Amino acid sequence: MKSKSGNQFFTRRDSVLAVIDVQERLIKVMNNRDKLIANLVKLVKFAKIIDLPVIITEQENLGPTIKEITSEISNFEPIKKIEFSACKCSQFAEKLSKLSRKNIILAGIEAHICITRTALDLLANYNVSVVSDAVTSRTPENRDIALQRMIQSGVMVTSTEMIIYELLEKAGTAEFKETLGLVK
Repeated sequence: MKSKSGNQFFTRRDSVLAVIDVQERLIKVMNNRDKLIANLVKLVKFAKIIDLPVIITEQENLGPTIKEITSEISNFEPIKKIEFSACKCSQFAEKLSKLSRKNIILAGIEAHICITRTALDLLANYNVSVVSDAVTSRTPENRDIALQRMIQSGVMVTSTEMIIYELLEKAGTAEFKETLGLVK
């Protein structure tokens, strides 16, 4: 069942977190960057807790991924790209294919460029959810327009806390207790 129906929940067994282009040169000019960074770090830390695969991309010539993210990922190996859509980068497409998971959770920057292009391309083969409080652009208007366009195209929009609890599925576990430290 495609996410376009709005009836599908993502699970840890069938999902991947893709963090797009959160790089030093670009982050400096982003709207609401402190909230963005905090939510991205929560997502990456949570991915470690539940053993969710994480794919990181870097747009060439924009510097490395920010340290707040790289410090949370062991054996950090970003996928370098020049394309706006990560799907047009063969390394990204190959990595997704090898993971054999049908749900992609997108976060990063810029919402109206690389996030939108990637999300719309992913819809051809995957269910896609964009984490609204973990994406941004230089202007809030561009971010808002991007989210509207993605929703109109069939991308599900979620929030950091919403996707965390969706993937967690239940309380009372060691993972739940560890996650509480991230969301409180």
